[in-house]
Amino acid sequence: MKQLIAVTAAVAALAFPMSAMAEYPEKPVEFVVPFPPGDLEDVLTRMIADEFQKTYDVPAAVVNKPGGGGGPFPGAAEVAAAPADGYTIGSFVIGVPLVGPQVGIPALNPNPFDPVGIFLTYPFVIAASKDAPYATMQELAAYAKDNDVALGHFGTVLIPTQVTFALADKLGFQFGSDAAFDALDCNTLASGDADVINTTLQLILPCLDKVNVLASIGSKRIPLTPDTPTVGEIEPDLNVALWNGLFVRKETPADVREKIAAVASKVMASEAARKLAAETGALIYWQNAEESAAQIEKDKKTMATVEALNAK
Repeated sequence: MKQLIAVTAAVAALAFPMSAMAEYPEKPVEFVVPFPPGDLEDVLTRMIADEFQKTYDVPAAVVNKPGGGGGPFPGAAEVAAAPADGYTIGSFVIGVPLVGPQVGIPALNPNPFDPVGIFLTYPFVIAASKDAPYATMQELAAYAKDNDVALGHFGTVLIPTQVTFALADKLGFQFGSDAAFDALDCNTLASGDADVINTTLQLILPCLDKVNVLASIGSKRIPLTPDTPTVGEIEPDLNVALWNGLFVRKETPADVREKIAAVASKVMASEAARKLAAETGALIYWQNAEESAAQIEKDKKTMATVEALNAK
């Protein structure tokens, strides 16, 4: 009799497989941003979360997990530790897949993530106060050979910082000191906490008339600072863009990834996204998973050059 019951149950499960399997999403979804609120990745990820909630009628929220000098890696490790079911999604900068496996956090080595898609290229800049005795990277290089210059950044291991160090090496100087900050804005320069900062243009827009943007980090000049050269223009070997994308664990089902991507691509094509791009100088778009994976491989080669310079 017990065998008959077991067989009947098995047949029923095969006949109605979906009855035991809820369709994604059927519970709250978290988008983890491993930085404080307010910057571009946070704003756009909140737009994605809002649209996700409207589209699928489940709660969706952004959770900020700033890591200070540890950059985005502690937050990324939390996503890596979550189930691979699409209910915890990482909104990560380029450094997570490229540098994450090297920072000594077991959860990130080997890289546990696949890109769902890339949606943002930051208007990342190297900037100083207009009161500083240099207005270009070349002038900074000349000044720094005889004077200590303090650099503020979001973390030593992060790609914008590494590119800035590599550019300094190419130009023949080193920063006298450097320090990591959770926020790098007008106050950082005004207070004298750093002489030069490595930050996004959005964070210094309120005081742009009091700041010299020495260089931008990316493949294209920023429309809001059209006269400022890119790092790639100054040193072509260092041509890398600073982007942000959505990531899930590698074991996440394909249909789950597709549903996340459908919402994100819709948001990036919206009028609100176009307006944000015009106001901040950011590049906002949707690059699918396959294209994003190829971008990551290309960026790995550029960063090998950067790492070689910084290891000298």
